[in-house]
Amino acid sequence: MARIFDVIEYPNEMTDEIVHRFPEEGIGDFRIGSQVIVRESQSAVFFRDGNALDVFKPGRHTIATANIPLLIDWIGKAFNDRTPFPAEVYFVSRKEFANKKWGTPQPIIVRNPGMGLGVALLQGFGTYSFQVKDPQQFVTQIVGVQHTYRTSDIEERLRTMLLSKLQDVLGETGAKNSVPEMIGLTEEIGAAVRAKSKDDFEAIGLTLKTFYIGNLKPSEKSAQELRDMGMLDMATYTQLQAADAMRDAAKNEGGGAGLTAGIGAGMGIGNLIQQATAGGMQQQSQQQSSGGGQAASGGMPDVMTPSEAAAILRVSEEDVKAAIEAGDLKAKKLGSAYRISKAALEEFLKG
Repeated sequence: MARIFDVIEYPNEMTDEIVHRFPEEGIGDFRIGSQVIVRESQSAVFFRDGNALDVFKPGRHTIATANIPLLIDWIGKAFNDRTPFPAEVYFVSRKEFANKKWGTPQPIIVRNPGMGLGVALLQGFGTYSFQVKDPQQFVTQIVGVQHTYRTSDIEERLRTMLLSKLQDVLGETGAKNSVPEMIGLTEEIGAAVRAKSKDDFEAIGLTLKTFYIGNLKPSEKSAQELRDMGMLDMATYTQLQAADAMRDAAKNEGGGAGLTAGIGAGMGIGNLIQQATAGGMQQQSQQQSSGGGQAASGGMPDVMTPSEAAAILRVSEEDVKAAIEAGDLKAKKLGSAYRISKAALEEFLKG
């Protein structure tokens, strides 16, 4: 036989609990005259057979057919209004759950016309807070029959909703602003995310109180990761590989160990670019003076070594060899040396 409760309460701060069912297990019998105590930051929702009977606000309440009219269908005068009736009470926290974390697990692609590839990858993180707006709706649609529902049970769903809206907002903002300008508009972007999320949160009985962008910056994804995401053709990938290598060299106190063969210690990015440019110009000058099979239009010889192709592409010789070994750039191997035709290099540049 179910226990009869004359006092119904949940005296708990509900630090990370959004909803707590009373009783936690089995069926509780209540009756007309039982006391319901609801704390200041709570609401209490009565359910019977899956139907919501009423919502009690903070305070001390006495169960009566006046405040739960639907009970009159089950309780008759023959029992002097003291007949126990089975029901569940869900105590719902109405406080603001603050400082919840969000972040972009993968970079968000935005347009960046006139700069670099014409697109950029942005990553960000920050905090948000939410609150239960409609206790009955939240319990009905989200909680179900769980005896305890915590913030951790819904955080992943809320983050997914927020990141979806953030991606929309960044796409719209990027159509009118450059990436540097967007990074300076975090307050406006946050407000737009809150506005876009309003209906989705309210649909499950919640309200989004705050959404703050702590940091928004270009992603540090490498050229390889960008290519894996399908964002780069091979020619652009090769160029960005060299940029990645230069960036790594700048961070390396040794000045580029492992970057390319023949690059001395301490050589900076400016020197790399200067050397690549000078090497290309010198190669072109030698070819023009010798007349060695050079095409009239493009300044490119009919047959090239990997070093000569690297000078034309403004990348390292190792990058060219890597493209050859990957099958992206066609070349003829003679002994241990490679030779690249003009046609093969032009085809490679077309992607």
